Amino acid sequence: MASTIDVAFIKQFESEVHMAYQRMGSKLRNTVRMANNVTGSTVRFQKIGTGVASTKSRNGNVTPMELVHTQVEATMEDFYAAEYIDKLDELKININERQAVAMSAAAALGRKT
Repeated sequence: MASTIDVAFIKQFESEVHMAYQRMGSKLRNTVRMANNVTGSTVRFQKIGTGVASTKSRNGNVTPMELVHTQVEATMEDFYAAEYIDKLDELKININERQAVAMSAAAALGRKT
């Protein structure tokens, strides 16, 4: 339970919750590969190195890039975002505390994924 809930007790007519900027989901999600339905505690991704383009003369040989192939391992973890709400405190505030906490929890989990 939040020990600072008393600052939200009604002292003025403001009823809108202003949340600090929080990323709702990862901004990097579209830049990485995802593995769904992973069975086990780790998953391995294949990684290919970067190549360099080269020139060639007329009728000359093309120089291969010689790309390096490696594996990257990711370990699966569970994350939790809990917050307790006192039912008696809800009677003293004019905001939807449950909705605000749910949004904050979703944002916190979004930053971890």
